[in-house]
Amino acid sequence: MAFIDEMKIHLKAGRGGDGVVRWRHERGIQLGGPSGGNGNRGGHVYAVGVRDLGLLARYRNVKDYAAKDGEPGFKNKQQGAMGEDLLFEVPVGSTIKNETTGREVEILEHGQKELLLHGGNGGLGNEHFKSSVNRSPTEWTPGEDGEEGDFAIELRLIADAGLIGLPNAGKSSLLNALTNAKAKIGSYQFTTLEPNLGNLYGLILADIPGLIEGASEGRGLGHQFLRHITRTRVLLHCISLEDEDLTATYMTVREELRKYSPELISKREVILLTKTDMVSKDAVAAKIKEAKKLSKEVFAVSILDDGEVKKLTENLVALLEEKEKAPEVSEK
Repeated sequence: MAFIDEMKIHLKAGRGGDGVVRWRHERGIQLGGPSGGNGNRGGHVYAVGVRDLGLLARYRNVKDYAAKDGEPGFKNKQQGAMGEDLLFEVPVGSTIKNETTGREVEILEHGQKELLLHGGNGGLGNEHFKSSVNRSPTEWTPGEDGEEGDFAIELRLIADAGLIGLPNAGKSSLLNALTNAKAKIGSYQFTTLEPNLGNLYGLILADIPGLIEGASEGRGLGHQFLRHITRTRVLLHCISLEDEDLTATYMTVREELRKYSPELISKREVILLTKTDMVSKDAVAAKIKEAKKLSKEVFAVSILDDGEVKKLTENLVALLEEKEKAPEVSEK
């Protein structure tokens, strides 16, 4: 099933139940006083966070969802039942925007529940209108319509670190080696058609599909997934040592990040030089020296070298578990 990370959908809260006109039937009296009960409110619509990245595919074929209507009132002053709420599940990391009001809600935790639409209030039965001057009221009011609207849902992955880079930088293979994930790999561009996640000792790594020059303007596949980088704490910039011009490759990706959102290039970044087995040791050393002119944190690895993978794992865990240092306060 195709990965879906954005969609539009129509949601509707339940209508309130109508109030009713009813009368008491007492012995010897054909028609007693008023006893019509009130209707109850319609169901609300809530968004609920779930840890399931593929969840939006569930809504691919059905675009309209509604909470249940409230029940009308009954005789003997009984109120109808409340309409059942709609709990609309979305993946953790989703932003839900009401396109009518502009209100946005972010779902960032599993089980988080946010009210999107109010159900309509129930109507009043004739018993409500009884008074000393109106002992046999026939008035009643209908239930109110529930709120409704068109919503745009956009998923942005939440991860401790995101693996970024040009196609064939070795991101998927590296994710598999570090986390035992099962991302598909191949020797052609755009192998990764959807983000993949892996667990590194409780830390979440995300393999973001490959970027190309012009991705921020819509070229290639990478532009579809640039949004997923916005919620990652650290960027792991993968560059294959097969690339002849390391600096040019690095700057290409950085420029696409800057064009999409200047905030992205302010994130902490680590350069990961991949495929060390494809070049000589002297070439690896030279590339590391070049990369350190671009970033203070540089690691080199081959997924075929268990020792290098183990060392990288230890370095990444230490790096990602670091707490942000509190700013120093200077004394005047």
